[in-house]
Amino acid sequence: MSQPEPMNPKSPYFDLAKKYNLKVEFKPFISVEGISSKDFRHQKISILDFSAVIFTSKTGIDHFFRICNELRITVPDTMKYFCITENVAFYLQKYIVYRKRKIFHGKAKFQDLIDIIAKHKDDNYFVPLPEPHNTEIPELLDKHNISYTIGILYKTISSDFSDLKDFDYDILVFYSPSGIKSLKENFPDFVQGDIKIAAFGPTTACAVEQEGLRLDINAPNPKAPSMTMALDNFLKEHNRNSK
Repeated sequence: MSQPEPMNPKSPYFDLAKKYNLKVEFKPFISVEGISSKDFRHQKISILDFSAVIFTSKTGIDHFFRICNELRITVPDTMKYFCITENVAFYLQKYIVYRKRKIFHGKAKFQDLIDIIAKHKDDNYFVPLPEPHNTEIPELLDKHNISYTIGILYKTISSDFSDLKDFDYDILVFYSPSGIKSLKENFPDFVQGDIKIAAFGPTTACAVEQEGLRLDINAPNPKAPSMTMALDNFLKEHNRNSK
């Protein structure tokens, strides 16, 4: 799993491991580094100029409110929040009184969210993103003539696996295009062979295929809205076929 180990002992990943007698290792392929408030100022962005914010991840929410706190910006109660999923939207409760704010969310893809954003064309949107980031978001916003500004609030950095002696796994699970990039940087001679690759989200799936790798497990999908459900379905089918 190319993400940190869950702190919750009741995580569905642990249930999955127990159910199928799996050995699961959590190895973050990327780390996130927030930019300083000084560097943010160099972008010449005034958050109070915007009437709405678009969040594509919980990390984006954390760094948005971190920058606001460091710059002593009080986000007005009238600010609208547009989140890529309901799960991301609920995460806003960490920083705001949820029921008293105007919050909208999509289902899973940014395309779902853009349909909602298009109904609020009079708003001026701030889009906190990492460096690097996927071009799909600005392309869709431009296509729908949305007024927006992208602000770089954090960077994704590839982890260093140079000391990893044994890279022997049956399934690799990725959650972002940056994870795929890290795989290729750390293991330039990587040959997939029988290794199954799982990807969460359309941009991650696209990154897998762009690198010439085979995508074996894709989430979310109509039968599996989460990665654990997608893995469960795959393992169930795999065990059935191997009997």
